[in-house]
Amino acid sequence: MSINKRAIHKYIRLFWCISRDKVPKIRLQYKFIQFSEMSLPETYVHGFHDEALVREMPWHPLGNTGMQVSRIALGAGGFSYFYGDYDIEECKRTIYEAIKNGVNFIDTAPWYGHGESEKVLGQCLQGIPREAYYVATKVGRYEKEVAKMFDFSVERTRRSINESLERLKLNYVDLLQVHDVEFAPSMDVVLNETLPTVKEIVNSGKAEHIGITGYPVGVLKECIEKSKVPIETVLSYCRSTMIDYTLNEYLPFFKSKGIGVINAAVNSMGLLTNNGPPGWHPATDSIKDVCKEASDYCKDRDVELGKLAVYHGLNNSDVVLIGMNNRKLLEYNLDVLKNGINEKEQKVYDDVLQILAKLPANSQWENVELERFRKPQI
Repeated sequence: MSINKRAIHKYIRLFWCISRDKVPKIRLQYKFIQFSEMSLPETYVHGFHDEALVREMPWHPLGNTGMQVSRIALGAGGFSYFYGDYDIEECKRTIYEAIKNGVNFIDTAPWYGHGESEKVLGQCLQGIPREAYYVATKVGRYEKEVAKMFDFSVERTRRSINESLERLKLNYVDLLQVHDVEFAPSMDVVLNETLPTVKEIVNSGKAEHIGITGYPVGVLKECIEKSKVPIETVLSYCRSTMIDYTLNEYLPFFKSKGIGVINAAVNSMGLLTNNGPPGWHPATDSIKDVCKEASDYCKDRDVELGKLAVYHGLNNSDVVLIGMNNRKLLEYNLDVLKNGINEKEQKVYDDVLQILAKLPANSQWENVELERFRKPQI
C-alpha cells in the first residue's frame, strides 16, 4: 500500500496547530520531518490549491527553519496607505491568487500603516486554509511620531505580538522578526530584552521562528554573533540589487550558521523603476541621478526597469520579498520568475548594468536615516 506523504504532512500540521500549547514536543518533531522526495511543499492543500500551478513554483528552504518557501514572497506593506492608495477587495483577490499559485510566504509588520497592513491582511486571509501559507510579522517599530517610532522593550514586545495576532485574526505567526535592529538604543537592548522576549513568545506558541531585519548587513551579522537566543532568519533590504551587492558578501556567513536569508526591496525602494523613487528616499543625489539615467534609458526602449531589477534579484537570491497589493503586480512578478526576460530585455539589462557601473561599488545610504532619527527633535 502506497503512503500519501503529502496527506500525512498536512494532518500532522493540522494536529500540531490544534494541540500546539499542550504538546510542544510534537511541534518540535514536526518541524524537522523531511520528505525530500516530495515535489510539493507542506503548505500544499489538496482541494484548495491548483496543483499544476503550485508545481511550477520553485521553492527554497528558509535556512534551518524547516519551511520550504516560494522563491517569490509577498510583502504586505502596501495593504495600507503606507505606500500609497490601495483597494481592500483587490488585496483580497491578490492574496487568494498568490496562495493558489503557490506563493506561501507573506510578510507584514505593525509599522506598515501603523497596524493597518496587519488588519487588512487578516481580512484577506479569511477563508484560506491556515496550513496553506506562512506569515511573518515584526516587533520593535510602531508609530509615525519619532519619539514613539521604536520600542524594543520587554513590555512593548509582549504587547505587540498580542496586538498583531488580533489584527491578523491568527493564533500564531510562523516567523517573528525584530524590526530594524540598528535603531535600537543599543545592541544590548536587542540582545538582552527584545530577543529573549521573542524567544519567550515562541515558547508560548504564539510564534514559530525568530528573525531580525535591518539595512546595515554588518549589524545583522553582529547581532547573530552576539545573541544567546538562536536567530533563524535575516531580512535584508536594498542590499542585493543592481547597485549594491553587500548582502552577497555576507551570504557565506549566514549560510554557515543555517540562517535563512530574505532579500527585500530588490528595486532599491523605487530607485530601480521607471517611475523613480519616492521623495523621501534616503539615497544621495549622485545615486539618484545615475539610476534616473538607467530609468530613462529603459523608458526610451519601452522596458520596465523594475522588471529587470526583479530578474536580477531572483538571479542573485534564494528568496525575494516583493511588495504586491494587486493582481497585475503579482502576475508581472510571477512571469519574471517563471519565464525570465526576453531577448530585447536582456540587451537592455546588459546596457543598464553598464550605466549603473558609473556608481561606486555597493552604492548605499547606511546611517543616513539613522543619523536623521538620532538628531535631536526641535
